[in-house]
This record gives sequence, C-alpha cells and structure tokens, in this order.
Amino acid sequence: MLTTVMLAMIMMAGLFLLLYAGVGLIREKKFFTSAPQAVQDAVREGTERFPGAHALGWLLAAFAVVLLIGPLICGAMDGIAGGFGFLQFFGRFLFMLWGLKAYDILFFDWYLLCRSGFFPHFYPEVKPLLGPHLFGYNRNTHMFHILASPVLAAVLAWICTLL
Repeated sequence: MLTTVMLAMIMMAGLFLLLYAGVGLIREKKFFTSAPQAVQDAVREGTERFPGAHALGWLLAAFAVVLLIGPLICGAMDGIAGGFGFLQFFGRFLFMLWGLKAYDILFFDWYLLCRSGFFPHFYPEVKPLLGPHLFGYNRNTHMFHILASPVLAAVLAWICTLL
C-alpha cells in the first residue's frame, strides 16, 4: 500500500509541475482550456518571463508527463513482480487515479483557483474573476473522470494480468 501511495503522490507532483510549466513558463492560452470561460477570455498570452522560459517550460512539461505516466508503469511492474491478481491491480490503479482526481479537485480547484493568488501572480488580469464562487464550475468534467476511472483501472489491471 505504501508503494501505491508514493506512486500516487508522484503523479500529483507531475500534475502540479505540468500546471506550473504551462501557466508560469510557457504562458499559452491553450493551457487554460479547462478554466472557466471568463478566465479564458481575460487571459492574455504573455511574453517570456525570462530568456529561455518557454524552453524550460516545455522541458518541465515533458518531465511532468513522465511523472504522470511513469508511476502507472512502475505500479504495473511492481505488481507483476509481486504476483498481483486482477483485483490487486485494479485497487492500485483505482486508488492512484481517484487520488489524482481528489488532488485536482481539492488542491487545484478549491485552493489554487478559488483561494490562493497562484493564477493572479502570473496573470494579474484574472484576479477580479477568481474566488470561492468558482468552486465546482467544472463538476461535470470531474464526475466524468471519477466515473471513467474504474473503467481505466480495470483495463490497466486486465493488461497487467496478461503480462
């Protein structure tokens, strides 16, 4: 279980790094597609914060993707080595996916978007648009991800049992 928790935490770090790379360094509007429409409309693409920021941002984004996918692969390899059955794999992957979704909802949406100065630090023009009233603006997307996670976990578990 400790391995699963650690792998989920690595995925959470990867998700935050991806957000930071996109919002803080790359600074392109395409990274705001999941933000509320008013925020998307207010955001202006910025210039580089410092020379090489875009390149560093893309490098960090690539590393973040590794941190998001790598734990799933490591979890699969560890489970195969440990002789996991379908239900053990399913539980591991479901815990990791739901943990990542809980982190997204609580840390990204509730804290970063609604209560902190994270986004206004990079885009001051969005400060008047943010606040606690935004919490839950994307609940349909979250519900879809929550309901799709068991299916993805089952597919991953099934693949692992075939290996």
